[in-house]
Order: sequence, then C-alpha cells, then structure tokens
Amino acid sequence: MANHKSALKRIKQNTMRRMRNRMVKTQVKTSVKNVLTAAKGQGDVSAELQKAQSVIDKAARKGVIHKKTAARRISRLNRRANRSV
Repeated sequence: MANHKSALKRIKQNTMRRMRNRMVKTQVKTSVKNVLTAAKGQGDVSAELQKAQSVIDKAARKGVIHKKTAARRISRLNRRANRSV
C-alpha cells in the first residue's frame, strides 16, 4: 500500500479515471452495436448513426480513445450504414 499522501491521491484519481474511461468505452461499443443492428433492418440507421458519431467524438475529445481511432470507427460505420441503405 502507498505510504505517501500524494501516492494515495494518485491511486484514487487513477481508479476514478479508469472507471470513467470504462464507462465511455462501453457507451461507444453499445452505440456501434445499435448502428449495426439498425443496418440489418431493425430500426432507423441514420438516427442511430448520428448518435454513435456523437458518442465516438465525445470519447475522442475526452481522451478515452485517440482522435484517429475515432475517425476510423466513424468512417467504417458510415460505410456499413451506406451499404445497407
């Protein structure tokens, strides 16, 4: 266990950030899955795609995922959505 006050604070901060990052990553995965199910014919693809783009962009702005990773995921989602339409 940590002995210094700063080390204890660092452990607490890392724990909170890890939980927040995990939550954001889960939101990204869920939104991508919603787009893919809508692309198969069960829902409005454009609305789901717009929500997913927003979630992915927010994750990139927060630093949870890299901005180029976000751009790649959005591009791939657009391609998949356009194929189904």
